[in-house]
Amino acid sequence: DTKIYFITDSTGFAEDEFMWRIESALQGGVNIMQLREKNRTTREYILLADKVHIIAKKYNVPLIIDDRIDVAMAVDAEGVHLGQSDMPVIGATAKTVPQAVEAYDQGADYLGVGAIYPTTTKVKTVLTSTDTLRDICAAVPIKVNAIGGLNKNNIDILQGIPIAGICAVSAIMKAGNPKLAVEELKCRAVELGLGNFKEA
Repeated sequence: DTKIYFITDSTGFAEDEFMWRIESALQGGVNIMQLREKNRTTREYILLADKVHIIAKKYNVPLIIDDRIDVAMAVDAEGVHLGQSDMPVIGATAKTVPQAVEAYDQGADYLGVGAIYPTTTKVKTVLTSTDTLRDICAAVPIKVNAIGGLNKNNIDILQGIPIAGICAVSAIMKAGNPKLAVEELKCRAVELGLGNFKEA
């Protein structure tokens, strides 16, 4: 279930605050979570992933590790998310129909497609149009999730596109109340009739 796909960003947070934000988001009803850490050593990544996985299990939320198969295996995570230039995939990022088809052919279970809007979590943002998002949904038989700068106030742009879910980073991580941010995002998605959202 990828309806609310929460991607973490620990930048600027002490560990206690980071863990509180994660738990708060899980209390709000996140369906799946990706731990994304670009600047930690392998040991640091594993130690953090272990702590995050304990919290995720408490709420029965699958933990996906970004980019690092070794870390995912070390903490027995539920999956790994890889970019186009990485190894064969479980979850993958795609910005074009050919990339989406290639990821599916390599065995991806789901796709993250975007960025729909500019995002603050990556230095270089390549935008993906909603037309391309719609074409990708039609081109592959796996779950397609929209990503990139999405929040409760702008997801109406996704209305009518058969996505499986919404990926959110800043909308949750930077919220004053992550639990409420998740709940409001879900409610808005239900109002708009997006993807698999039937109830909040």
